[in-house]
Order: sequence, then structure tokens, then C-alpha cells
Amino acid sequence: MDALEFVISIVAMVLGAVTIWILLLRKSRRRTQFESSGKYDMGELSSMAESLIERIDVLESILDAEVPEWREQNEHGSQ
Repeated sequence: MDALEFVISIVAMVLGAVTIWILLLRKSRRRTQFESSGKYDMGELSSMAESLIERIDVLESILDAEVPEWREQNEHGSQ
């Protein structure tokens, strides 16, 4: 039984280490890339801004189709 317990413990440790390694890799991929000076890369910021503009345009077109008077309601609510 000692050999079986040893193999089970080694497998458990390896699986634990692999799980932690995968989680750390996923976390690091989600993290925003910084330059060494702590500033964002201008190309990355530009692509993020373009992506956000496209998303806003799509959302506005959906709202225009579903709720045509949403712009007027929003302007009156903010004043």
C-alpha cells in the first residue's frame, strides 16, 4: 500500500501544480500590458478606443431600431 499511496500523492501534487500554473497563465493573459515606465502602449490604447467606438455604434443602432425615441428621452432626462 505504501507504493500506491506514494503514487497517489505524487499525482495529486502534480495535478495541483498544473492547475495553479494554468490559472496563473490565464490571469496573466487578462492583465493589461504595461511598458516598463508604467504607461500603456499607444497602439494598444488606440485599438481599445476603436473597439469601444464600434461597440457604442452597434449599441446605438440597436437602440435606434428597438426604441426610436431613446435619444430624445435621454436628452430630456440629463438636463
